Amino acid sequence: MEHMEGLCVTGCERCPELVDSRSRIVNGVGPDDADLLFLGEAPGAKEDEGGEPFVGRSGSVLDDALREAGLARADVRITNCVRCRPPDNRDPTSDELSNCRSYLARELELVAPELIVTLGKVPSQHLLDRGVAITNESGSVVDARVGDASYRVLLSVHPAATLYDRSQREGFFETITRAADLSGLADSADGQASLGDF
Repeated sequence: MEHMEGLCVTGCERCPELVDSRSRIVNGVGPDDADLLFLGEAPGAKEDEGGEPFVGRSGSVLDDALREAGLARADVRITNCVRCRPPDNRDPTSDELSNCRSYLARELELVAPELIVTLGKVPSQHLLDRGVAITNESGSVVDARVGDASYRVLLSVHPAATLYDRSQREGFFETITRAADLSGLADSADGQASLGDF
């Protein structure tokens, strides 16, 4: 597949506007055989700067929720639907999402996670190919077809939602704990918690 070596996309120019706004392509991080994969929409400024998804304030919330579930960031794979930062942190367009979808399909195929957690409305709608009222549907488990494979998907609000609306925090943390259970990672977490957060 063009521009993709293993799990890393290099030098893609499918979306001219994103090529102009990015400083780098932000690929997924974490084990290449992770049982649990988190899917966001697109990199923001901090991610574009550091080259890693979900750093900054949203990333801290996710890290806290993982820690509470007995997991570390190093135990899970974190990636985005779109690998380049949209200008002014706008949502990715449907063209941008579809331009990047083959990379996502390939990443999912190679990692073969037991469970995908969609973080927010955009990745939920992208995977399910339908409208999603994420606040109402958060916590539900559905099947989604990506490429030639079907995956179990747990819908979740975006960690940033908890920063703007404290009432969402408990539900988000519960969803991440449920993700650890559903992916089978909760069982193995006990012995690994002492390895630190990275």
